[in-house]
Amino acid sequence: PYSAATAHFGSLNCSESQTQPPNALLAPKNCAPRSTKMSAKGAKIFKTKCSQCHTIEAGGAHKQGPNLHGLFGRQSGQAGGYSYSEANKKSGIIWGEDTLFDYLLAPKKYIKGTKMVFAGIKKPKERNELIAYMKEASA
Repeated sequence: PYSAATAHFGSLNCSESQTQPPNALLAPKNCAPRSTKMSAKGAKIFKTKCSQCHTIEAGGAHKQGPNLHGLFGRQSGQAGGYSYSEANKKSGIIWGEDTLFDYLLAPKKYIKGTKMVFAGIKKPKERNELIAYMKEASA
């Protein structure tokens, strides 16, 4: 049997011993949706580290940073009504889990010239939790 401390099956988070490898067509029965636990923790991270400058709900106002609703799959610098830096507009980044994971580590290094002043989130687990919340809340 396949065994791993944590295996990821799309939007599922599975722990304990598994009978199928991670690339199997069906996830094991003991898998729970990843969004429930991770997004609850991510909501707290968003509130403490992001909400001073961003909103995420549909129709939310732009603050110092843009509203983040509909972020996933959107090109950087394209939310209507917000004044982005030229660096952000010209970066060509399409926001997804991978790009956000890298960006949130060190925004100023990822997009040189961005006006985002946030230093970043060093812990990978926190970035994953935040991204899980953002994906759910911005859909």
